[in-house]
Amino acid sequence: MKQSGSSDLALMGGHIPSWLFDRMVQLSRVMVEAILVEYGHQAFLSRLSDPFWFQSFGAVIGMDWNSSGVTTAVMRALQQSVNPVGKELGLYVCGGKGNASRRTPDQLRRVGDQTGLDAEELVRSSKLSAKVDNTAVQDGFQLYLHHFVVSDAGDWSIVQQGMRPKDHRARRYHWHSAQVESFVEEPHAAVCGDHQGEILNLVAKDARPTREGILDISGEGPEHLLKELPKMVVPLQKGIRPQDINMKRLEGILRAAQETHVGGFEDLLLLKGMGPRTLQSLTLISEVIHGTPSRFSDPARYAFAHGSKGGNPFPVPTKVYDETISTLRKSVEQAKMGHSDKQAALKKLGRLAARLEEEVSEPRSLDSALAEERMISDAHGGRTVERRPKPKRKRPGEQLDLFGDG
Repeated sequence: MKQSGSSDLALMGGHIPSWLFDRMVQLSRVMVEAILVEYGHQAFLSRLSDPFWFQSFGAVIGMDWNSSGVTTAVMRALQQSVNPVGKELGLYVCGGKGNASRRTPDQLRRVGDQTGLDAEELVRSSKLSAKVDNTAVQDGFQLYLHHFVVSDAGDWSIVQQGMRPKDHRARRYHWHSAQVESFVEEPHAAVCGDHQGEILNLVAKDARPTREGILDISGEGPEHLLKELPKMVVPLQKGIRPQDINMKRLEGILRAAQETHVGGFEDLLLLKGMGPRTLQSLTLISEVIHGTPSRFSDPARYAFAHGSKGGNPFPVPTKVYDETISTLRKSVEQAKMGHSDKQAALKKLGRLAARLEEEVSEPRSLDSALAEERMISDAHGGRTVERRPKPKRKRPGEQLDLFGDG
């Protein structure tokens, strides 16, 4: 089995307010549909198994880009957006957090009943992936979240997360069924995260003699088999730092949002509410839907789509968020009917940003980009868990948002 990667995250809690989570569900639905329409199930499952893409997806829907809550938020949003129309999409999201994860086998059996897939083989894959990351790889993280996403063709991805409360860290593991070879030898294609010190890894290639020895002496009891080695404590990082973002890439995004004379975007630009700020969010989303893996090396950049519930890097621009959902929904609906003009225009947004990025010699600083977002926050319905958007009052004779985002 190929494990596509793992990533280390800050262990952060906090409730997602309904005004934000409802938007996350809607945006997740249209983004998944856009990927399925354009690229198919395998491509979506492959993206889901990429820890950098997953983190970028979480950031673009409004979560703190480097928190453990990204995993829970993204998978909850996918469950609530995909499962009600699972038969139509040919995609099912099983599992959950804590006790809900134990219901994964029963859910997979129901999927098997609906699709004709071999449910017991899916259940076996689910259980084995958890055993590998929780037992065969002893890195100090105990699994508490397990999600199994499967297509009606039997392809799947697994996303699971473990926690280590003593140093406020969480670790997420991604699996993908595309290259099944072995669950017990070299399942990790990539490990993305801070160095944690030496660990006991019984699925390494060099550990084959150890695995064979364990089989020989398994009757002697587990105390002779596994021993966890000391691990380094990694300091907690919060917020976004300049080194977290490729500023040339961000500058390309910001410049693309100001391009109002781009050929082929006429229909897109004439949509009600389509101003520079909404175009900025759509450009970032276009990359998440259509971008290549090399574009996701700095997931923090995608926080410039919709901020976060805690206001870091800036409050969620609710008006922009709603316009983004509306635009994407219209694009997907028309693509399903064979009219792909808007879908093609959205795809070009990411390409335009990449082209403009090459022209950037001295990108603006992160501080100045954040200052601009915070300055316009109220006008775009900026909201956090502790702050409601301020109503914009118009002066006598003033017309508001005639050509802007509102």
